[in-house]
Amino acid sequence: MLLVGLFAGFLCLLMVLGDWFHFTRLTASAGRYGCGVGREEDRLPVSSPAEVLSRFDPHGVLSLPHGIARLFRPDNMILLRPHYRLFSFRFRTAWPIKGSIDVKEDGDACRLLCVKRIPWSSAIVTAAWFALVGLGTIGFAVLYVIQEGLASVGSVLMGLSVIGVGVMVFVFGLITVVLAYRLENGRLRQAYQELRDALGHHGEAS
Repeated sequence: MLLVGLFAGFLCLLMVLGDWFHFTRLTASAGRYGCGVGREEDRLPVSSPAEVLSRFDPHGVLSLPHGIARLFRPDNMILLRPHYRLFSFRFRTAWPIKGSIDVKEDGDACRLLCVKRIPWSSAIVTAAWFALVGLGTIGFAVLYVIQEGLASVGSVLMGLSVIGVGVMVFVFGLITVVLAYRLENGRLRQAYQELRDALGHHGEAS
């Protein structure tokens, strides 16, 4: 059983590493890969998508101070990924965010639709963790009541203590995810603003 458990853990680790590797690639197949966690729409006052796409080099790459953008011309889609500085204050969290931006003609302007994505493994593990802690705490409370855990003051206090620990762990995890999202979303918005500046527009996103 121990060998099976180790093999399952190793296989799970390989799947997570493979998911992250594909998520961070600058390829067409990785452009729309990941779990969507938000979207933004923006308009550029340019005559056509061709004017926007002309800002990229022949390889479809546009380097930014805090990120990199890759253009896939057949689909008029831009993949935007922030840079990460390892071993410094700007550490990388378990919820990196990238953006896939569709460029479409919209009258006398171009419409940019940016979908924010995180790795599937990050989304699945996070959802499973919250489900385990939340349902585990609720399940314990229900079973504790059914098994007459409220028979005495001491047992009530013990039950409330265990439930309180479960709630604290759940809340701490929620705070961690929210702070990580704000950090990663701030990195993406910084790179997105630099991209918009490079495309010759300084307006506000909607």
